[in-house]
Amino acid sequence: MWNEDCALEDYILRHIEPEPDYLYRLWRATNIHMLHGRMASGHLQGRLLKMLVQMIRPHTILEVGTFSGYSALCMAEGLEDDGHLYTFEINDEQEDFTRPWIENSPVSDKITFIIGDAITEAPKLGIEFDMAFIDGDKRTYQETYEMTLSILRPGGFILADNTLWDGHVVDPTYQKDQQTQGIVTFNDYIQRDPRVEQVILPLRDGLTLIRKR
Repeated sequence: MWNEDCALEDYILRHIEPEPDYLYRLWRATNIHMLHGRMASGHLQGRLLKMLVQMIRPHTILEVGTFSGYSALCMAEGLEDDGHLYTFEINDEQEDFTRPWIENSPVSDKITFIIGDAITEAPKLGIEFDMAFIDGDKRTYQETYEMTLSILRPGGFILADNTLWDGHVVDPTYQKDQQTQGIVTFNDYIQRDPRVEQVILPLRDGLTLIRKR
């Protein structure tokens, strides 16, 4: 049976920059060897992340939630020669999978992979960031956002992933789910925050672009 959504997705993927072979192999390995493999950004979002980095031209990027490293590699692709990305993963059980993929990648010299809680550890770097990508624990998105905003330069950008959460943000049957509630609280919080301006893109699971005033 013909499926319009699948047909459109296939059409889009055929008409954007091709997914590099290394990233395709990482995406395949992620889905084969890791639980919740769909959490990896994938072709479309990955190419968008790269292009946003090329547009914003940050010198320093903070990523909260490395997972398998796919999004970090995409953003690092877009960095200029002197740019650097610091990515934090709180789940140390993922290190054995993720670190080799990062360290063997063509952009390994632009990435510092850190196992630890970004909320407490990222400020210790003493870096003022130009851009951040938040994709960690949904239950602590608001805390992660406040930490990130505190070390982001004025005019810097935060990208927050999964902000539509498979549509659960408007589904009453999910309102008691802690992760859904974390996203709902975060979305409401930044909508009222006079320190920033923001827009939600309905891409995959929702991607919010936030600019610090």
